[in-house]
Amino acid sequence: MDAPHDRRGWFRGDSDCTPMSFPRRAYRLVLLGPPGVGKGTQAQLLCRHLGMCHLATGDLFRSAQCQANPSPALRAAREHMRRGELVPDDLVIAMVRERHACLRCDGGFLLDGFPRTVPQAEACDELLTELGVTLDGVISYELPVEQIVDRLSGRRVCSRCQATYHMSVRPPRVEMQCDRCSGELCQREDDRPEVIRNRMRAYAASTEPLIAYYRERGILISITADDTPEAILEQTLHLLHEQAARPARVAAVPKARA
Repeated sequence: MDAPHDRRGWFRGDSDCTPMSFPRRAYRLVLLGPPGVGKGTQAQLLCRHLGMCHLATGDLFRSAQCQANPSPALRAAREHMRRGELVPDDLVIAMVRERHACLRCDGGFLLDGFPRTVPQAEACDELLTELGVTLDGVISYELPVEQIVDRLSGRRVCSRCQATYHMSVRPPRVEMQCDRCSGELCQREDDRPEVIRNRMRAYAASTEPLIAYYRERGILISITADDTPEAILEQTLHLLHEQAARPARVAAVPKARA
């Protein structure tokens, strides 16, 4: 199922995301996973297979740079990004709230990049409760740190055309030379092992409480992503269908705000 949704509403924040065709069952999911685990590939496969809409906050941040008339929250987030600052939780939550119609989409959704903290997760629960929507599951792709280091540190990028290689999985025909344009291959700074380990420590520190939050609610689906993309997708679908067959959970009641 290719291009299952019109996502213009996700970027503009003024309408819903319209499904091109309706799946037999609409899933509403959150996607978690550290850099290098293959989360982007699985997001594409899941959305294509299940017909849901990929609601990625990373796409919103990237689109903010070129939108002529961004929504109020997106405009404020753009100012933080221009100053090189992290976008604070309240603005991220406001950006998603502006796009609440997408969360009611009849085709379902896959939230990617939100929530990233427990306060964001609590705000997400509150918003979904207001909309009468319940999460079907939170998929967390996992790998040991050293496997992620091996995956990312083996990556090389052409200095001319930006083609990507991997020294053990997809090496160039000539060592350190691009097959396409003969440019020199180089390693990005953020692909160096010591940098990757620092990124993983930061990810674990911010995400472990979030994983515990969803595990406590009984909707966490943990998957070790050490197989082919197709095999990981098959395992994900199997566990997701098992989760869906369990008795429905009552949506959490939002905490009263002080």
